[in-house]
Amino acid sequence: MSTENPLIYQVAVQDFKRARKQAAVQQLLAHLTGKSAELLAYDDVRQQLKETGTVDRGLQEIPLDAIVGSVGRSDDFTRDFLPRKDSDQDRWAQVKTAVLDMSGMAPIDVYQVGEGYFVRDGNHRVSVARQLGTPTISAYVTEVKTRVPLAVDDNMDKVSHKARYVKLLEETKLDELRPEANLLLTLGNHYHLLEEQIKAHRRRLAEEKERAISQQEAVTRWYDNIYLPIAEIIREQGILRNFPERTEADLYLLFVEHREELVRALGWRVDPDSAVADLAAPRGIMSRLGLQLHKMLIPDELEAGPEPGQWRKSRLARRKCDCLFSDILVSVQQESAKWRAMDQAVMIAKWENGRLLGLHVIPDKESDHGKKIEAVRSDFDQRCQAAGLAGELAVEAGDLARTILKRAAWADLVVVKLAHPPHTHPLTPTSVGFKTLVQRCPRPILVVPSGAHSPLDRALLAYDGSPKSKEALFVAAYLASRWPLSLTVVTVKTKRTSQATLQRAKAYLDAHVGEKVAYVLGRKPKTKAILATAKAHNSNLLIMGGFGFRPALNLVLGSMVDKVLREFRYPVLICR
Repeated sequence: MSTENPLIYQVAVQDFKRARKQAAVQQLLAHLTGKSAELLAYDDVRQQLKETGTVDRGLQEIPLDAIVGSVGRSDDFTRDFLPRKDSDQDRWAQVKTAVLDMSGMAPIDVYQVGEGYFVRDGNHRVSVARQLGTPTISAYVTEVKTRVPLAVDDNMDKVSHKARYVKLLEETKLDELRPEANLLLTLGNHYHLLEEQIKAHRRRLAEEKERAISQQEAVTRWYDNIYLPIAEIIREQGILRNFPERTEADLYLLFVEHREELVRALGWRVDPDSAVADLAAPRGIMSRLGLQLHKMLIPDELEAGPEPGQWRKSRLARRKCDCLFSDILVSVQQESAKWRAMDQAVMIAKWENGRLLGLHVIPDKESDHGKKIEAVRSDFDQRCQAAGLAGELAVEAGDLARTILKRAAWADLVVVKLAHPPHTHPLTPTSVGFKTLVQRCPRPILVVPSGAHSPLDRALLAYDGSPKSKEALFVAAYLASRWPLSLTVVTVKTKRTSQATLQRAKAYLDAHVGEKVAYVLGRKPKTKAILATAKAHNSNLLIMGGFGFRPALNLVLGSMVDKVLREFRYPVLICR
């Protein structure tokens, strides 16, 4: 024993023994919990993360909690720098004695790798300082740059996982071509999926450009044109907050898988914004059970549906193009007379530079519909091709209204053929089915009646200041500014609506459209006034809000929407 103060030295020895016991307990707990208590070995980390250079950073105060490893002595201490070997007692006690005897502690030497530090000289000083609860320690720091940085909470399993990312970078040179890129994954060994995507993209580029594509060009084009746009949507929507343990690249791979599942389920391509939003939506078992219970207690026809304007806030806020109706869901059937909705949808898709999402609903899967389905598909494809539009047809068995409702969220506009106008008795099956569709549809619905094809060039907006009619006002302003149509606005004077209501609509339209709008203040009854105004202005498109009553009252009393659809012989755009 070489110390100038035997009493303090004996105290230090007792402290060492307590630290040894703590180390033993920590190792036992690590064994039971599976959480590593091992220090990182510098040489292993440097080799796996691939050293690229060093920089002398001089003398600094560094946080003790950030010291995660050692050079050559990683087996002598736990992750918290508790001593693991009895043979270290004398050296440890001497260091502790020097500190307690006010002799001080010389700076240590460390390598810095990413966020972590590795002790070159001074392991016992670090151990004593940790035991004393000191937050920082003086150190001569040499920064070791690596291809992939080390995090302060990384263990060797995580380091080995990062080594797979290093391999990807070595093969693609992505960190050199795009230094800002970070494709670090936590989802197991899935880097091969990124490699496969790059290879597939290289093949597609070679076929498209009819020339050889270099690895460098394939990597940069894949990152810039495939990965980065999705990553930007993930950032914009802020969904990483919902997945705190995952990385952006993790969510990109989840997006790719989820989008493929949606395409298989829907039979349509899904735009990236919608797929990312759907990925972030809660889908836990409790929410599913809650939804099932809700459906048991509240039948479809009594479901109130989304709040007014929700479609615009959730869907359109994410849209990068300036078109309101980019994806148009249109219900099509085999009979030629029922393609009227398709004809109107084609017209809108041309104006909106949009895509048609055809939906053909069959009664059941068991019946033989093969030839009929092929006929519908052929007709749909021919109509899209003749119009120069992109279109995809999905076929699904089930109830028509419920199937449309299930798929409507993937579109911006729903176009349906009104086979039977709402019955004067509101509780007939056809009336209930149609009411359910209009009441619960999360998107605007264009209802196309039987009869002549409409050029949609003279629109009438029925406006009463209600939340749903405000959504109709928003849509009407858009159509008047973008489509080749004239617009008339009618407000029916009642106890709750007056000239001031009409003036509010005029102020909004003046700001967004200009002065090329006609205004009419009608008198009750409302339906009669609306239809009379439509006749007087030769209107061939009516824009209005959805049902005003609660679902139960709509079923019993009917609504103005029903009455208009029974008598107006042109398309009606119902907004919510």
